[in-house]
Amino acid sequence: MSTAKKVTVQLVRSPIGCKADHRDTVRGLGLRKVNSTRELEDTPAVRGMINKISYLVKVL
Repeated sequence: MSTAKKVTVQLVRSPIGCKADHRDTVRGLGLRKVNSTRELEDTPAVRGMINKISYLVKVL
């Protein structure tokens, strides 16, 4: 039974026109279309990915 904390991330801007590695980070988080959301484990790796593309996503 996992008691890991979760963080919900929503894509609020399109990654079109962004750097390729930022687009790859969006896909790595499992976000596809604008307004899509994902509930992810709150790990340092995920936090780093969110921080990298903070101008594209919203943490709910």
